[in-house]
Amino acid sequence: MSDALLLTAIAGGTVLATGVGALPVITLGAAHARAAQGVLSGLAAGVMAVAATVGLIKPAAEQGSAVTVVLAVTAGAVALVLSRIALRSHARHNGSSEAGARSLLVIGVLFVHSLPEGFAIGSAFASSQAGLSAFVIAAIAIQNVPEGTATAAAMQPAGYGAWKQFWGAVLTSVPQVPGALVAWLAVERIDGLLPASFALAGGAMLALVVVDLLPDAWKHASHVRVVMGTALGAVLMLAVGAALEV
Repeated sequence: MSDALLLTAIAGGTVLATGVGALPVITLGAAHARAAQGVLSGLAAGVMAVAATVGLIKPAAEQGSAVTVVLAVTAGAVALVLSRIALRSHARHNGSSEAGARSLLVIGVLFVHSLPEGFAIGSAFASSQAGLSAFVIAAIAIQNVPEGTATAAAMQPAGYGAWKQFWGAVLTSVPQVPGALVAWLAVERIDGLLPASFALAGGAMLALVVVDLLPDAWKHASHVRVVMGTALGAVLMLAVGAALEV
C-alpha cells in the first residue's frame, strides 16, 4: 500500500470514530447522552491538550526556531477562533429554530475544527520521530468520540433521525482526510516546513481546548467532574506517550 493510501485509511479511521460517539445518543436519547457530555468533553480536553503540547508543539520547538513556532502557534489559534466567531454569526441568522441553529453551529464548528486536526495527523505521519505518528493519531481518534456525541445530541432535538445523526457526526470529521493529505504532501515537498506545520496544528488544537471543549464541559457537568475527566484524559495520553516513547 502506498503512503498516500495508508494515510487516507488512517485518517478515515479517525473520521469513523466520530460516528461511534453518536451511538450513545441514538440508543439512549439526547438527554441521557448530554448528561455524560461534560465529562466526555473534559476527557477530550485533557487528551487534546497533551497531544498538542507533547505531540506537536514540543517537537516543533525542538526542530524549528522559536520565532517560527510562536508565530505558527498564534496563527493556528487565531484562525480557529475567527472561524468559530464567523460560524456563530452564520448559525444565528440561518437556523430555522433554536434547536436548528444549535445543531448548525455544532456541526459547523466541529467541521472547521477537523481541518487542523487533519493537519496534525498528516504532519505527524511525515515525521521521522518514532511513535509520534501513532501518538497523535490515537489522540485525534479518542477526542473524536465525544465530538460525535455532541453533534448527535444537538441534532436529535432538531428532529434528525438516527442515521442522519450518525452520518452528521461523521461529516464533521471528514476534513481530517484532505487536511492530513495536504499537510503530509506539503511537509514532504517543502524542506523545513514540519516545525511550522506542527506548531500551526498545535495552536489550533490548544485554542479548541480553551474556547470549545472546556467551556462546553463546564456547562454540562460539575467542575469536579470536569476536572476529573480532564485529568483522566491527560493521564491517558501521557501513558500512551510513555508507551510509545514520545
